[in-house]
Amino acid sequence: MKKIGVLHVITDTTLQSRFTHAELAELAIEGGADTVQFRQKHGTTRELITTAQSMQAICKQYKVPLIVNDRADIALAVGATGAHFGQNDMPVSIGRQILSTKTIIGASARTEEKILAAISEGADYIGFGPIYGTTSKSDAEAAKGLERLRRMCEIAACPVIAIGGITLQTAGEVIRAGAHGIAVISAVCAHPEPTVATQALLNEIHGAK
Repeated sequence: MKKIGVLHVITDTTLQSRFTHAELAELAIEGGADTVQFRQKHGTTRELITTAQSMQAICKQYKVPLIVNDRADIALAVGATGAHFGQNDMPVSIGRQILSTKTIIGASARTEEKILAAISEGADYIGFGPIYGTTSKSDAEAAKGLERLRRMCEIAACPVIAIGGITLQTAGEVIRAGAHGIAVISAVCAHPEPTVATQALLNEIHGAK
């Protein structure tokens, strides 16, 4: 079974402009992040590849997986460890055809039916949320809450990574609800000290486990 991290830091340059994606990746890894995700909705393919290459160089140096959101081609181009597909992105089954069998594939799923479908198509983990209200995504759905998270963790035959509005104060309860791990954006990227924020989140996760 592929090893899925418990603390996914999704780098962001829209909520903040102090650090580049690559700089955030390194700061998060220094704080203990065991997975880095690259997600950027704008820019040319060449620009995205350049950014992903710089992130992959850092992740490879520290032996931390880089997961590219939405784009199987970019994940393939830079030799990323994995790819993550949202509900409106490439189907997991097609991503599986493009990427190697060793590649970690994550899928966002919001219902029991979609979770089971994503797993049957080859997803290694499920991203579920938003657990709480979030400002990181303009098109985010209504908060799902802990009870719904608990139910999804019960039916999923693979790790569930919770996302959406998770903070240092709520990370522990999310893990106790059954999540394998969490994915965060603003809790690290918008924090004055991303490394410190990452370390504190990791401590909460391990404490809850």
